[in-house]
Amino acid sequence: MLYHLLYPLHTEYSVLYVFRYITFRTIYATITALLISFILGPWLIATLQRMQIGQTIRKVGPESHFVKEGTPTMGGALILLAIILPTLLWADLMNPYIWVTLMVICGYGAIGFTDDYLKVVRKNSDGISARQKMFWQILIALGASLILYQSGDFDTHLSLPFFKNINPDLGAFYIPFAVLVMVGASNAVNLTDGLDGLAIGPMIIASGTFLLLAYLVGNAKLANYLQITGIQGAGELAILCGAMVGAGLGFLWFNSYPAQVFMGDVGSLSLGGALGTIAVITKNEFVLVIVGGIFVIEALSVIVQVISFRYWGRRVFRMAPIHHHFELKGWPEPKIIVRFWIISIVLALIALSTLKLR
Repeated sequence: MLYHLLYPLHTEYSVLYVFRYITFRTIYATITALLISFILGPWLIATLQRMQIGQTIRKVGPESHFVKEGTPTMGGALILLAIILPTLLWADLMNPYIWVTLMVICGYGAIGFTDDYLKVVRKNSDGISARQKMFWQILIALGASLILYQSGDFDTHLSLPFFKNINPDLGAFYIPFAVLVMVGASNAVNLTDGLDGLAIGPMIIASGTFLLLAYLVGNAKLANYLQITGIQGAGELAILCGAMVGAGLGFLWFNSYPAQVFMGDVGSLSLGGALGTIAVITKNEFVLVIVGGIFVIEALSVIVQVISFRYWGRRVFRMAPIHHHFELKGWPEPKIIVRFWIISIVLALIALSTLKLR
């Protein structure tokens, strides 16, 4: 909005020419998201407390979690607001990639909000059934994938990290592949959201990494120099990623141990969906597996646990997702969180190294 209002005036006021630069708008989208979080965070927490919208702790979980009973949840609504508003303010709203990503964020946010509402407000412990949740996630991801595929100039080749000359073209089969990436990323982040700040920390790191990746693939000269797939217009997603970083940092202020608020499914599902969509648009689907390695490990731990118990009657981990395994081994919660953050930083550096190691 500000881009469309102020940049056209640069011929009269040369200082407004700065709105042309994605870097400038990314910085201020990040700052705007951070300010929105800081300003609205205390009000939202107080409102959730007044409405008695508190987290219900499963009795099968670690005993250390019982003290968190009643902590306000659905704080992901703050994250969504702090992503959407700065993006609308600072991004080029004529860019289709911005709208596709916002569509996934809002759609997955609606699924998560409904699930949280049923669990917390309506006291329906099951919320939306797993089958219904998966159906709506796939439907939204399918809609986004079809929009991208039918745009005409969308690249359906895969880019493999470390291999510059291996780029298989999936053609129409890219659609189900993109759906898998979006839905998988969404649920992986959702499974990671089990400790104070555990999910939002790696999310900030991943968003910052994709901020850089989006900028690079959207810049034809830099993409050509790095021998990566250039996507015209994808650079504008750096602004949305900046908003995700700012929103994440602002939320972490209130979500750090001991948490004053939890994000709930409204936050985790939408953030994961956003990451998956940005990875698809920027042709970094496999890089996402590296950047989001913590999310992948969390999801795999659940899959392994379920398969092992169902077919062999044995548990591989004391409890899944894997962060609960370390809790039951006696690791203090802050130690698990910080160590997972450290791993996320290392994985992000490895992911960025693929830009040159090809």
